[in-house]
Amino acid sequence: MGNRSEIGARGFTLIELIVTLLVVAVAIGLVAPAIGRSTEGVRARAEVAGFSATLRHAREQAITTRQQHTVVVNLIDRKLTVVTGEDEVRWTRAFPARLTIQAATPSALTIRFHPQGTSSGSDLRLTSGAVTYHVTVDAVTGRVRNQRE
Repeated sequence: MGNRSEIGARGFTLIELIVTLLVVAVAIGLVAPAIGRSTEGVRARAEVAGFSATLRHAREQAITTRQQHTVVVNLIDRKLTVVTGEDEVRWTRAFPARLTIQAATPSALTIRFHPQGTSSGSDLRLTSGAVTYHVTVDAVTGRVRNQRE
């Protein structure tokens, strides 16, 4: 009889294993969608940060070189092009296919940064998946801001 109690004490019953697996399955079912949503948010934030960094860099270059720098948002070719005051293309950057850009006005797609730090200003709405950011460029200070909506 001593052998029987030792055998039962070393293992788990089938019911205990099934209940444990059920709890793990429910936990995974609840956590997986949350991870997917947070991944989408991180991806959108990175795409908007890259877009904003291009604008900030153009402003810094305008101040440093004492030349106007213009950022042109081309929605058809899905590119950002930075041009100096002398119409020299400094660099071009493609933006992700997932990223859609809407401008408050057509003129908001061309942003000029002046050597004094000011800009022509802009008001854009960037959407990636289900996440939307509002990106503004202040005309007086040239400061680029983005805020999640």
